[in-house]
Amino acid sequence: MTDGTPRPGAPAPDPDLLYSEEEEALRAAVRSLLADRSDPATVLAGLESDVAYDTGLWRALATEIGTAGLLVPEKLGGAGASAREAAVVLEELGRSVAPVPYLTSAVIAVTALLGCGADSADSAEAAAPLAAVAAGRTVAVLALPLPTAPGAVPDPAVRAAADGTLTGRVTSVADAASAELLLVPARGPDGPALYAVAAAADGVRTETVTPLDLTRPLGHLTFDGARGRLLATGDRARAAVDRALLTGAGLLASEQLGVAEWCLAETVRHTAERTQFGRPVGSFQALKHRMAALWLEVASARAAARYAADALAADSPDAPVAVAVAQAYCAPVAVRAAEECVQLHGGIGMTWEHPAHLFLKRAKSDELALGSPGRHRDALAGLVGIDAP
Repeated sequence: MTDGTPRPGAPAPDPDLLYSEEEEALRAAVRSLLADRSDPATVLAGLESDVAYDTGLWRALATEIGTAGLLVPEKLGGAGASAREAAVVLEELGRSVAPVPYLTSAVIAVTALLGCGADSADSAEAAAPLAAVAAGRTVAVLALPLPTAPGAVPDPAVRAAADGTLTGRVTSVADAASAELLLVPARGPDGPALYAVAAAADGVRTETVTPLDLTRPLGHLTFDGARGRLLATGDRARAAVDRALLTGAGLLASEQLGVAEWCLAETVRHTAERTQFGRPVGSFQALKHRMAALWLEVASARAAARYAADALAADSPDAPVAVAVAQAYCAPVAVRAAEECVQLHGGIGMTWEHPAHLFLKRAKSDELALGSPGRHRDALAGLVGIDAP
């Protein structure tokens, strides 16, 4: 008889790639909300306005359904769920390309705050902002360029003085214009550090830029003597940032899966209804072969994304490998699915009114976010001990 605790040196439990009843219930709630509040026409209309994101949709998603606190322990006001549940939310957000800061705030920023010891007594500075983010009252963003990959964080572009004032510039920060709290990696007097800075504080300037994917805005952040609150230093700060990027990259694969699934389903629907020579174009053998090949790729992407989410949820030692596999595979699949969706829709797929371009732009943006597929393939080679040619 055992108590179920893994023995030292024992193999990790087999991954569970199936969805639980609780995960399916969460999916149903999120999908119903997005169908009602984030249909393609609504998303397109929002892109033509000057708002950074859909605040009403975010409020409903973050607070009414409670997704903002999924990764936060119950004792800190969260749901005490895991990366598996967050992955389900991101799948649905990918299906609708919803313009909300879920990945950046509820996943990456939350993981960084937890890494600063927000769930322990020795870091009250991190606990307060974590509670606000978990409750959906605050949008927090990790101030790093969107393409930054886990394990490849460059030397911080921001410098911190002994009194906590920050100076420097960070470019291409996702959802920077949406943020109310900035988590800023900096080089402090004693080495690497992580600071919390109010986005509206004196000495902080946000410059919005026009990104490829208008549903995930980018901004450049400039710090000119802005006052920061120290969250962590040294190895703890470095580990918190890297864990946040690893979690973000692993769960981004689920968003890419959602993008690919929508594109495949929409393409099948359109080719079944569009007729040529008196037959649905989807009945032509060449198109059937293309969609069948894409279905196989999407099914494989689902396995890779679920494996990454399960490994992160279990805090498995294989998590870095699972994340590298998921990003190396899912990113190109999402792009290919979106390209096929545009092409197989013919002329209508090239119009602004049809939402196919939203999914193509999200897929291309996600392909570069948190490390390119090539960067993750290189990381995977190092993790499994295969030297590059």
